[in-house]
Amino acid sequence: MKVLMINGSPRVNGNTGIALREMEKIFQENGTEVEILQIGNKDIRGCIACGTCFQKGKCVFDDLVNETAPKFEQADGLVIASPVYYASANATLIAFLDRLFYSTRFDKTMKVGASVVCARRGGCSSTFDELNKFFTISNMPIASSQYWNSIHGREKGQAEMDEEGKQTMRTLARNMTFLMKSIALGKEQFGMPEKEAWTPTHFIR
Repeated sequence: MKVLMINGSPRVNGNTGIALREMEKIFQENGTEVEILQIGNKDIRGCIACGTCFQKGKCVFDDLVNETAPKFEQADGLVIASPVYYASANATLIAFLDRLFYSTRFDKTMKVGASVVCARRGGCSSTFDELNKFFTISNMPIASSQYWNSIHGREKGQAEMDEEGKQTMRTLARNMTFLMKSIALGKEQFGMPEKEAWTPTHFIR
């Protein structure tokens, strides 16, 4: 099993990183290969809707998004983590995810997704919902935990004191591991779900 973890925080080894490290320990205990990418401190521009990715199979901006795409394709699971800014995810992370998901043409069906959010106090639920939408539009099942996948802390390192939050992360990693392994077994016995040809429509035709 392989899991790719995307840290959308600009702070290296900050509170969002604490949450991911709790998960990483559990993944490694279960023999899962883990890679964490810190993208919140990178210069990543947003999608310009140019359509180049439809012709070339990759984003027109040849940066970390295109470097990450093959890692995403090879992964069995994807964890997206973000600090909360104005009850929303880090804008750099959203720009990265918009381009990563839109420019990649490989089938994401049954890759397991999980979102993790970190806040001083409020906005976790709305940010959690925002990130999960990348999975639900991509045929990706979502791993859950004993609580919404959130951890709390303001100053760097304070999330270490959120014992329930850290436990939530460990439980999430265990559940995600089980789900990935179960899907792998299901593929062997039953194959992948049948797909219909896409029927695109919009509101004027």
